[in-house]
Amino acid sequence: MTLNVSPLTLGTSGLGRNSLPGSAEETAAVHIAVDLLSSEHTFVDTSNSYAGGRSESVIGRALRQVGEESRYRVISKVDCDPETGAFGRDRVLRSFDETKAKLGVDRLPLLHFHDPYSVSFEEAVGRRGALEALIELRESGQVDAIGIAAGPVPMIERYLQTQVFDAVLCHNRYTLVDQSAASMFAAAKEQGLTVFNAAPFGSGLLAKGPGSQYHYAPASEELQAWVAKAIDVCAEHEVTLPAVALHFSLRNANIDSTIVGVVSPGRLQQLNDLHAEVVPDEVWGAIAALGSAPAAIDDSQYR
Repeated sequence: MTLNVSPLTLGTSGLGRNSLPGSAEETAAVHIAVDLLSSEHTFVDTSNSYAGGRSESVIGRALRQVGEESRYRVISKVDCDPETGAFGRDRVLRSFDETKAKLGVDRLPLLHFHDPYSVSFEEAVGRRGALEALIELRESGQVDAIGIAAGPVPMIERYLQTQVFDAVLCHNRYTLVDQSAASMFAAAKEQGLTVFNAAPFGSGLLAKGPGSQYHYAPASEELQAWVAKAIDVCAEHEVTLPAVALHFSLRNANIDSTIVGVVSPGRLQQLNDLHAEVVPDEVWGAIAALGSAPAAIDDSQYR
């Protein structure tokens, strides 16, 4: 099935991190979640493991404030057991139960199989594996759709070959400096899947510029130099690098929704402003003229 998504999906990976129940920090995080759930964007994206489980708990409190109409605007992910790494059928069902309890909902529009690094593909697709549980949840009506969410493109492509998923989420692999997910996104779209592209700013570099990280690690000097040239191109056309980075994802017809993290006050308005910013067509040719950016991520171990 194809989900009815908006161009932007609001991510919450750091929402409520290090906050305690009933604390002022939790209350501040709940206020942010209320803003997300009250926005014009269709979905808020979370996970059982985000912020040590606090993201879902904070969103659950916000849902109780905003009311019934936002109950099914949250999409989440099942995660492996944080202590043992177990990620079979039983763990998937437990993870989903934990998610429902924290959010205070009885079903979800979409549930992703998240970062399956602790199990082999054969274990995940075999008897009593994770996929067995995900299919059960969909067939029982507890979730409307199931997806695969991870980073490495070769890993995701292998799971998509099973043809059991309704959606795909890939992060940091379709940005101004890394388009390794492009063909996978095109194939998924052709198969009728809902396609999510996460982290269009590369975890910081394409929002803050040189000196920042890409994919949660220091960016190479060569990559930072390429980004510095891209900033010059943006300045020549009177547009910002973050706006160009965001619209690079938004303009791809194979991407249904771009996921951007929003976990601090004012960030939602900043994102809306970037979304509204007009990027001249000439920018794309000028960016292309810079040539390919130096490789940012090596996924060869997953091939």
